[in-house]
Amino acid sequence: MGGLGAPEIILILAVVLLLFGGKKIPELMKGLGKGVKEFKDASNEPGSTNTTTTTNPNTTTTAEHRDEKTTL
Repeated sequence: MGGLGAPEIILILAVVLLLFGGKKIPELMKGLGKGVKEFKDASNEPGSTNTTTTTNPNTTTTAEHRDEKTTL
């Protein structure tokens, strides 16, 4: 039980060719390429949500203030 071998890949490509035809496959690949490009562009934008936040170690939270009051 392994991955796909050459005969399986050839069979899959033949079925795809029969289903979509020779003219439709380049259009499908073009659309797929545009989708991948848009996804990459969206994930590389400077305003994307993949930013990390840093905290200032000199600031205290309200929980820390509460702890200081109770220990005094």
